[in-house]
Amino acid sequence: QLIPRGIRSPEVLAVMRKVPRHLFIEQNFHGDAYGDHPLPIGADQTISQPYMVALMTELLDVRTDQRVLEIGTGSGYQTAILAELAREVYTVERITSLANSAQSRFEQLHYTNIQVRIGDGTVGWKEYAPYHRILVTAGAPSVPEPLIEQLADGGKLVIPVGSRMSQMLHVLTKQQGQLHTTTSCPCVFVRLIGQDGWEH
Repeated sequence: QLIPRGIRSPEVLAVMRKVPRHLFIEQNFHGDAYGDHPLPIGADQTISQPYMVALMTELLDVRTDQRVLEIGTGSGYQTAILAELAREVYTVERITSLANSAQSRFEQLHYTNIQVRIGDGTVGWKEYAPYHRILVTAGAPSVPEPLIEQLADGGKLVIPVGSRMSQMLHVLTKQQGQLHTTTSCPCVFVRLIGQDGWEH
């Protein structure tokens, strides 16, 4: 379902084949795990459809020597995809129950290059900045300034930006302190809630 829709990166296709998506959702949804649609994961949050996970990962263009910041851990599925590609992944989730469940999955699957933090993702994770790549898996009214500050020079940031109901996928590249923005496609994500996002 990914190749006919234009996903070309051999690395992304390989990790999408490798990471067991069904282990990141509740057992009663296992029959739908590989369908190309989002699924509920509790706390009014969702796991993104496989195509959107693959597209955002391809746009991010992660290399094996890079440090990645992910905002919105959710089930941890996208985090695991990133961890297969990057040297290390730092992921921030504001909902404690989701962060704890994701952490348990990472341990069960023996990921040793993921660190999880519970908190406001819109302020990033300054302690380990700068990051070569930043991925935001929730829709924002605008790009949070702390994330731009924590992006390394030459780095990329992929984020859905728009209204509460629909967004456009933005790809920001930082070159010599200047930001260059392109857009990919319309999308619909849960809201990015926090200091530099939507109010709760």
